[in-house]
Amino acid sequence: MRFTEEHEWLRVEGDVVVVGITEHAAEQLGDVVFVELPEIEAMVAKGDEVCVIESVKAASDILAPVDGEIVAVNEALVDSPALVNEDPQGDAWFFKMKLDDLGVLDDLMSEDEYKEFLG
Repeated sequence: MRFTEEHEWLRVEGDVVVVGITEHAAEQLGDVVFVELPEIEAMVAKGDEVCVIESVKAASDILAPVDGEIVAVNEALVDSPALVNEDPQGDAWFFKMKLDDLGVLDDLMSEDEYKEFLG
């Protein structure tokens, strides 16, 4: 699993990456009450806003962690946004992306590096 400074995690499954937010991010958001997912087949660039999360505290954007194509979204989050708080690094993934080059993941943090980043 790889991590971004924006508190997203990425897990490689075959030729796609699964993207979600970390436990730390879910805790900071508080109770999530709404999730807007991206369109399947959308081509996104690193830093593009691809999802919106609303919690009892604020609305936040989820940014594309890398360049790629959205190939699947987790519709379960639309009906049960609280899943983000219950299992942020498991069942509460947001979207899957197909990348041209999985090598870009080497630029992201490992789990140990992310823990150090959090301090």
